[in-house]
Amino acid sequence: MGSHLVRSYITESDVTPDPRKPSEYDPTLGFGERKERVMLATQEQMNQAMLPVQQRDYCAHHLIKLMKCKRDNFPNFLACKHERHDWDYCEHQDYVMRMKEFERERRLNLRKKRIEANAA
Repeated sequence: MGSHLVRSYITESDVTPDPRKPSEYDPTLGFGERKERVMLATQEQMNQAMLPVQQRDYCAHHLIKLMKCKRDNFPNFLACKHERHDWDYCEHQDYVMRMKEFERERRLNLRKKRIEANAA
């Protein structure tokens, strides 16, 4: 799924957005109304659960539930299938959303480049 990213970095380096930088476009551009994503787990909850920094994302509340379930049902690792599924699904949805945002910004950059070329 990432092979198109390698190609676009080489062939379209001027319009490819840098994923490490915030977007330069308004997040509501092209949308009627768009809800802002909010973290459901607080910093305090993540600190108490001792979550690694890499896993402190929008799905942290599901991971906290999964870790608690694993602690409570230690020998029976199959008891937490539902929590594991919720966390995996949330991580997948987060990945899909990030890929859509990347593609949206790339297309906005292409549009900006096309408009500048027509104006010149």
